Amino acid sequence: MAQSERITSELAMELEHKYGAHNYHPLPVVLAKGEGVYVWDVEGKKYFDFLSAYSAVNQGHCHPKIINALIDQSRILTLTSRAFYNDCLGVYEKYVTEYFGFDKVLPMNTGAEAVETALKICRKWGYEKKGIPENQAKIIVCEGNFHGRTITIVSFSTDPDAYGGFGPRTTGFVTIPYNDLTALEKALEDSTVAGFMVEPIQGEAGVFVPDNGYLAKAQQLCKAKNVLFIADEVQTGIARTGKLLACDHENVKPDMLILGKALSGGTIPISAVLANDDIMLCIKPGQHGSTFGGNPLAAKVAIAALDVIKDEKLAERAEKMGALLRDELKNIKSDMLELVRGKGLLNAIIIKPKNGKEAWDVCVKMKDNGLLAKPTHQHIIRFAPPLVISEGQIREAAEIIKKSILAFE
Repeated sequence: MAQSERITSELAMELEHKYGAHNYHPLPVVLAKGEGVYVWDVEGKKYFDFLSAYSAVNQGHCHPKIINALIDQSRILTLTSRAFYNDCLGVYEKYVTEYFGFDKVLPMNTGAEAVETALKICRKWGYEKKGIPENQAKIIVCEGNFHGRTITIVSFSTDPDAYGGFGPRTTGFVTIPYNDLTALEKALEDSTVAGFMVEPIQGEAGVFVPDNGYLAKAQQLCKAKNVLFIADEVQTGIARTGKLLACDHENVKPDMLILGKALSGGTIPISAVLANDDIMLCIKPGQHGSTFGGNPLAAKVAIAALDVIKDEKLAERAEKMGALLRDELKNIKSDMLELVRGKGLLNAIIIKPKNGKEAWDVCVKMKDNGLLAKPTHQHIIRFAPPLVISEGQIREAAEIIKKSILAFE
């Protein structure tokens, strides 16, 4: 097609199907523009974005402060590699470590890369500091986890779609039920355990919120056994759940914190692992790195993205707007709506199939009515709008959700 030819939704989907790998099953909508809580398709129809790119767009689409930082730095210097120092990285490292309260940060690009980084650091610490015999370190993970899609990460997934056909699986992981302190306590009896990696709320599993006190007690159990408590807050962090971090709901400070997604406000891939010196300095030059990790562009963008979170009090807004959204959803009277759950603006509804219609059908109907969300695990729909959403917009969006569900009555 000619460069100047206007693309249609039909053509865009046809091109992706023909030339792209079939590793996603998108909702049939082709987006061309985003601003705040809204996106527009190529034909100009406007939608509420209730996915926020899996919480990467917490600050709203194309936030002016973040975009200006991106544009300004892109005109000066974008990438040097870590073979040299640059004038942005140290400033960002000071900013982000003070922001979250850690000694050191290891900058990466994607969430999965940050998880892999944390796993490497944990093992290295296990050998160097805890004295675990070489090649025997174990890391405890939870059933229903979603930490990414690399070979090692899918090796400890319990989702057959994630790990099936990709073996042999990487060893060194112990899987226990989520939200089960007894199982954790038992697994921690093994002296070769170096870490426990957990999502404070399991997002991909359908916004599974653990019992109050689970995180705090899990951290205590880990500390008693000299095991690192590693929080994967790639999706739950950066104000999404009504606190800066989901761990903050229980005043838990992890030994290692994994961040990504909203660290860039949805502009470029930026992720990070934060830890104190005793842990982070186990990694020596040449043992881990990334060509793009810590690039000047990312450093400037991340500072702007975190400034927006603080300046606009988005954690507080997420807490207030999330409570309102759950109240509105609980008022929907339908046999299809089985349960509403969540924290802050990370929420989900469980859909009970009716007359052959499932969560996917509800999402298609919501799309037709002007709101975009996506099912997970067939019967669950996640609702995670940008945190800049207003009270009026929450109520308007809730009406669309209600209308869409009641259409199947």
